[in-house]
Amino acid sequence: MNRMTPFSSPLLLGFDGVERMLERMGKASDGYPPFNIERIRVGGDGSGVEPAIRITLAVAGFQPDDLEITTEDNQLTIRGSQSDREERDFLHRGIAARQFQKSFLFADGMRILGAQLKNGLLMIDLVKPEPERVVKKIEITVED
Repeated sequence: MNRMTPFSSPLLLGFDGVERMLERMGKASDGYPPFNIERIRVGGDGSGVEPAIRITLAVAGFQPDDLEITTEDNQLTIRGSQSDREERDFLHRGIAARQFQKSFLFADGMRILGAQLKNGLLMIDLVKPEPERVVKKIEITVED
């Protein structure tokens, strides 16, 4: 028996990669660290007119050297790993030195503007320039 998926329609051509990405993202649904995604306005000239997206992760206790941000094939990956830098004698340990990996998929053409760590929050800004609308006429050849 064949598995029917939303992307198996004969009218959706070339979307098989999207289905694989959605399955991969569904498996990576760990809730740590908590994060927000918001729309913001940015502008190189200070006008704040270009729409952008900001991903904010709560990474209290992590130093910039503990964090790594990479992109590959339209996937943004943030990794964090803390290590105990000194020997300590805890009476109670409720804050764990925990590793994490958080991934986000983004659309073609999106650019990462930068990342900033401030007050325990890691903020990553992304922008997607408006695509040009291209209308192309396809010529029909006649063969008899």
